[in-house]
Amino acid sequence: MYFSLSPEGSLAVLKEGRQSRASRIALWNHQGSLLFHSYCIQPSVIRHVRSWSNIPFITVPLSRTHGKSFAHRGELKHAKRIVVKLGSAVVTRGDECGLALGRLASIVEQVSVLQNQGREMMLVTSGAVAFGKQRLRHEILLSQSVRQALHSGQNQLKEMAIPVLEARACAAAGQSGLMALYEAMFTQYSICAAQILVTNLDFHDEQKRRNLNGTLHELLRMNIVPIVNTNDAVVPPAEPNSDLQGVNVISVKDNDSLAARLAVEMKTDLLIVLSDVEGLFDSPPGSDDAKLIDIFYPGDQQSVTFGTKSRVGMGGMEAKVKAALWALQGGTSVVIANGTHPKVSGHVITDIVEGKKVGTFFSEVKPAGPTVEQQGEMARSGGRMLATLEPEQRAEIIHHLADLLTDQRDEILLANKKDLEEAEGRLAAPLLKRLSLSTSKLNSLAIGLRQIAASSQDSVGRVLRRTRIAKNLELEQVTVPIGVLLVIFESRPDCLPQVAALAIASGNGLLLKGGKEAAHSNRILHLLTQEALSIHGVKEAVQLVNTREEVEDLCRLDKMIDLIIPRGSSQLVRDIQKAAKGIPVMGHSEGICHMYVDSEASVDKVTRLVRDSKCEYPAACNALETLLIHRDLLRTPLFDQIIDMLRVEQVKIHAGPKFASYLTFSPSEVKSLRTEYGDLELCIEVVDNVQDAIDHIHKYGSSHTDVIVTENENTAEFFLQHVDSACVFWNASTRFSDGYRFGLGAEVGISTSRIHARGPVGLEGLLTTKWLLRGKDHVVSDFSEHGSLKYLHENLPVPQRNTN
Repeated sequence: MYFSLSPEGSLAVLKEGRQSRASRIALWNHQGSLLFHSYCIQPSVIRHVRSWSNIPFITVPLSRTHGKSFAHRGELKHAKRIVVKLGSAVVTRGDECGLALGRLASIVEQVSVLQNQGREMMLVTSGAVAFGKQRLRHEILLSQSVRQALHSGQNQLKEMAIPVLEARACAAAGQSGLMALYEAMFTQYSICAAQILVTNLDFHDEQKRRNLNGTLHELLRMNIVPIVNTNDAVVPPAEPNSDLQGVNVISVKDNDSLAARLAVEMKTDLLIVLSDVEGLFDSPPGSDDAKLIDIFYPGDQQSVTFGTKSRVGMGGMEAKVKAALWALQGGTSVVIANGTHPKVSGHVITDIVEGKKVGTFFSEVKPAGPTVEQQGEMARSGGRMLATLEPEQRAEIIHHLADLLTDQRDEILLANKKDLEEAEGRLAAPLLKRLSLSTSKLNSLAIGLRQIAASSQDSVGRVLRRTRIAKNLELEQVTVPIGVLLVIFESRPDCLPQVAALAIASGNGLLLKGGKEAAHSNRILHLLTQEALSIHGVKEAVQLVNTREEVEDLCRLDKMIDLIIPRGSSQLVRDIQKAAKGIPVMGHSEGICHMYVDSEASVDKVTRLVRDSKCEYPAACNALETLLIHRDLLRTPLFDQIIDMLRVEQVKIHAGPKFASYLTFSPSEVKSLRTEYGDLELCIEVVDNVQDAIDHIHKYGSSHTDVIVTENENTAEFFLQHVDSACVFWNASTRFSDGYRFGLGAEVGISTSRIHARGPVGLEGLLTTKWLLRGKDHVVSDFSEHGSLKYLHENLPVPQRNTN
């Protein structure tokens, strides 16, 4: 046993049991009073308190001058000192008697991860009353059963009445067990925890407040997690109007106010308040019109209607908001989020610290423009107005946009020049090529937009089917817009007017999220789009998201977005498909396009088709990636011509396993036959016949675009019918897989999905249908066995489509 005093003379460490795994830690103040005790893993050698944990210590750059709260969620990753407040509903089970152990374990794990990143974590926890209630009920039942057994000789538990348990007694009985549980959980991560019980007097008495402050700072310095709770065994009833009078005055009447007071007192960067609701709503959660508030600003509380408090605990959402605003005023950022939902509770704390859109973020800085949620609502209402316009009016908007692209050419190219200058040295050459605009590109864009305008005349409201159900009861199936589209695109500003024109033609609202590398180009192109929309009063139908929203956060707006269309790299598409929650994603994650050269292929055609498919634009998703050669063509002049052409074009060749086996000295063997190179690289593999080629495509392809080169019509038709891809060609380049080249005017992307649109998606792919039934007092009972009417189900002629 020995004592080790800190330089300030305030710390004494009492170590017992030299050979044991755990050692008891005790902290004393200057007067010799015990302030806290805890247990931690016994270190073999203590060199510095931050090396006590045997988990590798990860240091992250966390330096910030406290004084102002963070303005944006993305800045939360820089939070150094964090308070996590666990509400009663988070800590306790649904029966309010006992703790939610699994939920607590996941919270402790997240706190431990952040602690081991070099952050200073503090917990404000409820749960002592619930834990004590469980213990006392058990003791009472056990005592009653023993007494009844002595008096009656039998156990009559069903007749027992559990008395109402006083909360202070429950707290007294539960505190030790709650702390022991936390100690056991944190020990799994080699982290020490320390308990601190406080009352209102500890903050209002200056000496006690200084002692508390010094204790907490000393614990944090030693990499110990303080676990703070109100001393509910002795705390007096709260006075209703005694708090929130200013920055220096707040009454600790519940753990919400305690957490806020502690956060400000300790100059905390972030306060996370976990409750049993997703965050703050503009009306009581569960009501029909309730909407989650993403960012809450001081003064907004006047527009919020608060409901009742949670099923357990002292305060409701109103108390949390008051405490959060008080902490925000003191320079601490606040997030209120759900800590009980099984799908998010396992990562809610780490998600908040990473800046993800979770719960309600309290900020003092209002954005200059609308939030993305407001933009989504504007796109929805604007899209509905757009859909009600006459086809000629929508076509007029698109024609006007096409004219603006050529009339404002100089301004567009000037903005694009700024993007190119800023991207120089940061983007690879293929991406710079995508980013670049030119006069010819703008002219081609204008031509494509006019094609869209011409094809949009009868797109919305077109009758697809008519059926006479019964006399005077007719059914129609008509085309309608999908709703609100979210299009996310990288490096290609020319995508913006193309997609906008398709959305306008199909009557859809549109949210656009472009890459920051094209910010200047996107801004002017969006302004021109809104100028065109303004001629018929639907300017807000197309919105450009310029806020700091992460793509993953946008993909969670399932109440506002009906379809996500990614335009960019395969990695972008995969990330969006993974992040989208409940929103369909139209697109393809990879463009692994194949070309099969049959034994009866024409020598003159093969080299032209291979060169165009691979070398014309190797970064495109419809570029050739794998060339399949019939084995009979090996060591023939045709094969030699293909290889010579690829060498001239400086294409790097990767040999498939079968091809490599035929060669004495082969090129580098391919690492994977399922590779999209996106560059001047090509895999060559050998197949035995057309069926072998089809099997290879189905196994390693991405169902994008696949080609056969042959003069045998029967072989070609067999290939066309049996290859299960979105686009299958005969004697044509893979590069024809494109909306403009298909005559669609433009495309929003190429889809490899099997539901809805497939292949290049133009105007038709952005429409769905609805059913219109016109009757005269028809009821289903009239068609019953004894009814007066019979079903006819007659097909009626459909109005001819205008193809001019």
